[in-house]
Amino acid sequence: MTNNVLIPDSKLPNLGTTIFTQMSALAQQHNAINLSQGFPDFDGPDYLQQRLAYHVANGANQYAPMTGAQPLREAIADKTAELYGYKPDANSDVTVTAGATEALFSAITALVRTGDEVICFDPSYDSYAPAIALSGGVVKRVALQPPHFRPDWQAFAALLSDKTRVVILNTPHNPSATVWRQDDFAALWQAIAQREIYVLSDEVYEHICFAEEGHASVLAHPQLRERAIAVSSFGKTFHMTGWKVGYCVAPAAISAELRKVHQFLTFAVNTPAQLAIADMLRNAPEHYRELPDFYRARRDLFISALGASRLEVLPCDGTYFLLADYSAISDLDDVRFCQWLTTEVGVAAIPLSVFCADPFPHKLIRLCFAKQEATLLAAAERLKTL
Repeated sequence: MTNNVLIPDSKLPNLGTTIFTQMSALAQQHNAINLSQGFPDFDGPDYLQQRLAYHVANGANQYAPMTGAQPLREAIADKTAELYGYKPDANSDVTVTAGATEALFSAITALVRTGDEVICFDPSYDSYAPAIALSGGVVKRVALQPPHFRPDWQAFAALLSDKTRVVILNTPHNPSATVWRQDDFAALWQAIAQREIYVLSDEVYEHICFAEEGHASVLAHPQLRERAIAVSSFGKTFHMTGWKVGYCVAPAAISAELRKVHQFLTFAVNTPAQLAIADMLRNAPEHYRELPDFYRARRDLFISALGASRLEVLPCDGTYFLLADYSAISDLDDVRFCQWLTTEVGVAAIPLSVFCADPFPHKLIRLCFAKQEATLLAAAERLKTL
């Protein structure tokens, strides 16, 4: 009997199941404490949940406008003005998306053409490269070196060419937990000012920044913001990653192109969730204002608890991740070490090498501290046995 099943040629032949899915499944299988995937094990604000129920009960259950619910776009514009001294136009410059990943995909699809080059800083979030590949672009990478993971601006300048179309940056940076500062944005502008290059600034952890000077955003740079898309995430800010609501801010001409993709990728985002988040931004802004202190306390608790272990914890200036060097414990590569750590010690982590295209010889793992204090202390007890 002839097999009539058609097997398509893969557009992403080298892409399998993500390491995050693999490690979470392994953690569940071995009843390990899951510090691998970046999500909280506690719920978001009661007020936000109450407002969601309110809007569902009061009939806000049909399509929202494609660009996002008006109250939410206006609240985003006001929050941006408060934080970065720049107020985008709520109608033309702000777009609500189905999570930050959709915003990133829509932005890359809108900007990148076949043969265009896109510069990323490695280690980098795993969604960038596949989106670039699907748009026919070519990834060029600037390696960030531990322990400080600072951009090498000479190496960056050497990658620029007439084909460079987009630069993708991420601050606070996942997975290195480092942050860009204003002088980094000044250096970026100096390098690309005379070229027609767009900037995609992934700022999903904008409210989880521990740097003394606070979060430096591309939106605070008057020249860069004229050619930039800034992406953020309410899932990260409000501990509700499953709601999948994000947004992006960009000048009207760029937003118009991004919205053409968004319109046929998602069209509109969950209406009652948008309205609940708008209420939260208006009536409980102290939540995002106090978020650095909230996560700093968890970071410090976890670092203190790991003090008696043989792990060497790297500096953490932002995000809810820690990097730890395990070279004093094992000679295994980071992927095998994380598998062993999960199955034998009962703590799941993420190997840093999966964020890099080139071989990454350093023995570093990423641990998520967006967890209840009891979870962090229990994980630290197990890690101290190493």
